[in-house]
Amino acid sequence: MSKTDTRLSLLRDKMVDAGVDLVALGPGPHMQWLLGYHPHPDERPCLLCVSQSGAALLMPSLNADGARENTSLPFFNWADDVGPNLALQELLQDLSVAKANSVVLDETMRADFAALVQDTLPKAKRQFTATTIGALRMCKDDDEYKALKANALSADQSMQAAWAAMKPGMTEIEVAEVVRATFTAQGAKPLFNIIGAGGNGAFPHHHTGNTVLKSGDAVVMDIGGGMHDYSSDITRMAVLGDPPEGYVEVHEIVERAVQAAMQAARPGIKAKEVDAAARGVITEAGYGDYFMHRLGHGLGIEIHEQPYLTSVSETVLQEGMVFSIEPGIYLPGQFGLRLEDIVILRTNGPEVLSELPRSLTII
Repeated sequence: MSKTDTRLSLLRDKMVDAGVDLVALGPGPHMQWLLGYHPHPDERPCLLCVSQSGAALLMPSLNADGARENTSLPFFNWADDVGPNLALQELLQDLSVAKANSVVLDETMRADFAALVQDTLPKAKRQFTATTIGALRMCKDDDEYKALKANALSADQSMQAAWAAMKPGMTEIEVAEVVRATFTAQGAKPLFNIIGAGGNGAFPHHHTGNTVLKSGDAVVMDIGGGMHDYSSDITRMAVLGDPPEGYVEVHEIVERAVQAAMQAARPGIKAKEVDAAARGVITEAGYGDYFMHRLGHGLGIEIHEQPYLTSVSETVLQEGMVFSIEPGIYLPGQFGLRLEDIVILRTNGPEVLSELPRSLTII
């Protein structure tokens, strides 16, 4: 059985459990996960429709020939001069869901695609993907683990290359260019980089700019690249010369928060309990007001996906889930400090994908 067939079978099992008649997905990460491919996303309605017994694609005729090279699923083509409505009705009839009572809509697809489905099935109860394909994507299989591990090691190399190049007088952008070049040399696509020097590090999502690095700066380095349809995400700290006043203490507190989250993360535990474990360490140390974001997010085909580790998340962690653990403390006008690792949850706790220590790096 192909990977697509296996995943479609798993999805149908989830649909039966959730009482869902139809799952409708637009070009994007959900379709990519199911088919290993998705057509070019544009304004022409394109949908993968999955019932409990079949699957088919609503396909713009303009894109059909190119798409056929990537999937053997049935196509219901439509031309610009006719529109998609009749083709969608024929597709739903073919899948025996023309009178579907419950439909799952892809929350990442265009609103007009979703409206097309809802207009065609006006009596169907609508929900999003959390209990079906979203639930499946949270737990990674062995192939996904291998891809994520390879990406993590690629990010390790890019981080180390930046450390080797960094020196006072460089700009944040110049450091980021080293990161990007190293990802590219490894065959990975650079996806993002946050290089926050000195006071800029106190902004968790700082936009890397022309700030010049100087001696005594603590530098937040949050980077990621992508290959094999998956990506990396890691945050480490570097200090140019002597650390700023109070930095070493704060670094130790954030590291203890990471370790507390690692200890708390187990199958069967709610995500909010892991967030609370890390947040409690930082709050007890007197810095609770300076940790203003969630503890972590899932990682897979998307850089941010389920599960989300927040203070209110009721998601029950399961073996195979992949997510970040990234507590931070951000002191305005001084520095920011975040330590982030991607982990895969095993029976006895998290396995860290990176092999790069979180210890203080002095340049």
